[in-house]
Formats: sequence, C-alpha cells, structure tokens
Amino acid sequence: MQGMYKTSPWGDRQSQGMTTTDAAAVRFDTKIAVLLRDDLETWQRLNVTAFLVSGLGTDLPEVIGEPYADADGTPYLPMFRQPVLVFEGSKETLKAAHTRALTRALPRAVFTTDLFTTGNDRDNRAAVRAVRSDELDLAGLAVYGPRNAVDKVLKGARMHP
Repeated sequence: MQGMYKTSPWGDRQSQGMTTTDAAAVRFDTKIAVLLRDDLETWQRLNVTAFLVSGLGTDLPEVIGEPYADADGTPYLPMFRQPVLVFEGSKETLKAAHTRALTRALPRAVFTTDLFTTGNDRDNRAAVRAVRSDELDLAGLAVYGPRNAVDKVLKGARMHP
C-alpha cells in the first residue's frame, strides 16, 4: 500500500497531515515526490535525489518527523515523516512538471545539469540564477504538496524502477 504505514511514530495524525483509514494504517494527505530525468547515470540519480530532498526539509518543517533513538538511547537525526516517492521521465516530462509546479505554486527544489560541474553551494546557486526559469536544463525536480496537486504535476512520469 503506497504511502501507508502499519504504525505511526508521529503522534497526532490530523495535525501531521495524515488520515487514518483504520486503526492501524496511515494515509498522508500530502506527497513528497522527486522526478528524475530518465537519461541520468545511476550515481547522478542518487546525487540529484539527495540534493533535492534536502531542500524540502530545510524550508518545510512540517515534513520532518521526530528524532530517532535506538534501544541503547543513541540519538539519530529526524527524517521525513512520510515516504519520498521517486519518479522518472524524459527531459520534456520534467520541463512540463516544472511548469505545472510553478503554476500551482507548490514548494519545489530544482537540480540542473549545470550543477554536475560545480563544486559548492555558492556556485550551484549562481548556476541556477544565470538561467531563466523556462530555459533551465533540469536533471531533477522535488515537489511537496497536497497529494492530488503533486499527482497532477507528475502527469506523464512513471515510478522509478
């Protein structure tokens, strides 16, 4: 069951954007999705995904769950409170998804092919700033928002294998 968990460590489901379909299952009202260009190398797909989702967590505190701890009490950093779904599509699919995300004003992060040649955050930001929105050579896009809105943004994309 996609987007469903048998137990929830996140406390009050309604305040976390979740609905309970029965006593044991949780269905999120929101979706975190990454769309990758289908011609990327494996290492690029992993790198782009990591960079993109890091942007969502910094600006949207509601997507982050509580910190973790193991049975010994060793603390671990909090992570997203819900699954991250990864999709792939052609360069054209990615461009269309980007346009739809902008039109719907959904929170988003972009990774352009120029970022594969830079080596730091300052140069990454400069590379994106140098190109008009409709001319970005996108390698990936992350979006967050209501499930149905994200689904519309991702129209034409397929789940990553």
